[in-house]
Amino acid sequence: MNLTINGKAVQTDAEPDMPLLWVLRDQLNLTGTKFGCGVAACGACTVHVDGVAVRSCVTPASALQGKSIRTIESLGTPEKPHALQLAWVAEQVPQCGYCQSGMLMAAAALIERKPKPSDADIEEAVSNICRCGTYQRVRAAIHRATGTVVAQNSSPTQEVQA
Repeated sequence: MNLTINGKAVQTDAEPDMPLLWVLRDQLNLTGTKFGCGVAACGACTVHVDGVAVRSCVTPASALQGKSIRTIESLGTPEKPHALQLAWVAEQVPQCGYCQSGMLMAAAALIERKPKPSDADIEEAVSNICRCGTYQRVRAAIHRATGTVVAQNSSPTQEVQA
């Protein structure tokens, strides 16, 4: 099977029904994409397929031939981080961090489609589950990365002080 992942053509001998998640992690050693639930509910496994956020744990790799797959490994580099990665740090989004690669990929797909998202846009597009409950920080980070105004009462710092 031939796939295009992070701009590179790769070949894999994966079974056609193997979920993309396992091709990425087990065959290509791209371990930034995480396994969370296995039923497309949590979003830890989110990647982009032709620019759309997709849950890789339920997506057969064979369905992706001829499509462009992008993983968290391609989002930014230590030398040149993506605006979302910088905002994630500035807003102190991660706690345990397990869901973060999926959250970042969902957020990146959103801002590529809608550069100035509203809170409602964010809630609709970033439906990933965070067990630590950092949803308000995620929202603030997306607003920071896109330069949109965030209402004062949604600041994580103010919530902690309240």
